[in-house]
Amino acid sequence: MNSEKLTRADVKKIQDEILERKTVLRPKILEDVKTARAQGDLSENFEYYAARKANRENNSRIEYLEKMLKYATIIEEDSNGGVSLNNTVKVKFVEEGVDEVSWEEDTYKIVTSIRADSMKNKVSIESPLGKALLSHKVDELVKVELENGSSYELKIIEIDTTTDGDDDIKAF
Repeated sequence: MNSEKLTRADVKKIQDEILERKTVLRPKILEDVKTARAQGDLSENFEYYAARKANRENNSRIEYLEKMLKYATIIEEDSNGGVSLNNTVKVKFVEEGVDEVSWEEDTYKIVTSIRADSMKNKVSIESPLGKALLSHKVDELVKVELENGSSYELKIIEIDTTTDGDDDIKAF
């Protein structure tokens, strides 16, 4: 398993989820299995199969989270005045031959990969965009190099130092 980069807040959220799954969810699921099994004929007992599936999924999630913690690399938030972890960054996409006022604008939050969510503009520090933005300051031009060899430029307009917040940890 690759070493996941996690903040101390990530570790705490993972530990909390593991505890919740072991002490609250697991006993409830096991009770559901027991109740469904008591209904008799298991060959056509949907509730029994659903409860067993829920138990397998819960145990798999616990195992996944425990392995993630075991191999994690703890990283610290760096506040050097430039873009860092858990900052929200407003950027403009540089367009050659177009007046800067007309450049398209977007906002991204820089997060660890377990909190990344492209639909919510939460960008991983491991992604090309996240890597490119790290440590850069307001008004700097940043070149984002993509894996296919192409690239694009951004101009950092604003950096908002946000708190960790309630960013969810990705499910698998």
